[in-house]
Amino acid sequence: MNPASPDRELPLARSVALVTGGSGGIGLAIALRLGRMGARVSVCGRNPQKLDRAAADLRAAGIEILAVQADVSRADQVAGLVGKTQQTFGPIDILVNNAGIGLFGAFQDKSESDWDAVLNTNLKSAFLASREVAPEMIRRKSGHIINISSLAGKNTFAGGGVYCASKWGLMGLSGCMAEDLRAHGIRVSVICPGSVATDFSGQSAKDQAKMLQPDDVAHAVAALVTQAPGSFISEVQIRPTRKP
Repeated sequence: MNPASPDRELPLARSVALVTGGSGGIGLAIALRLGRMGARVSVCGRNPQKLDRAAADLRAAGIEILAVQADVSRADQVAGLVGKTQQTFGPIDILVNNAGIGLFGAFQDKSESDWDAVLNTNLKSAFLASREVAPEMIRRKSGHIINISSLAGKNTFAGGGVYCASKWGLMGLSGCMAEDLRAHGIRVSVICPGSVATDFSGQSAKDQAKMLQPDDVAHAVAALVTQAPGSFISEVQIRPTRKP
């Protein structure tokens, strides 16, 4: 029983969740929400200092946590991350592909390395992590994969060429994954938030008080993973009540 809520049965008790990009922002909020629902949570990130701080915050909240430094754009490190999670907690029930970066500006000014960095982090990582957990989920005939995309995966804007390409690609990947896995009892969902007030949005001149907050996305994840098993929500779009 999670010590954060000792008096009631938790909806995700005994479940195992892996959240990529879980050392801050949206990922940390998702990890915190899932942990408070009873899940044992594995998080990863590239920055060891941020990862240590996130792990300390999650442990302080009474959450059973594993923190692994990993670059999820590399297949070998994804395999190591999944392996460590399974060795520590057991089979993964929930995978949240949240890792992401943004580079903005006119496409003609972007370099090949800019393209590779964004597409590898935002799109390739979701493919690698999902591919790594799928066989065990298929064997168990259960599991939920949630990809964190963006409204930029459904809309275009000046200066968003590389970022939008990664998120439109993630939308296509998510839909095909859902079709590939639904016959095995595995649900695949994609969440498309608008601008969220995190360090990631530092390039924005928008009023952060009117922007979405990381916990808004975490709330959507919580709703998806507690849905009755006979159906799944394939896509969630989230917008702030007031335009920033």
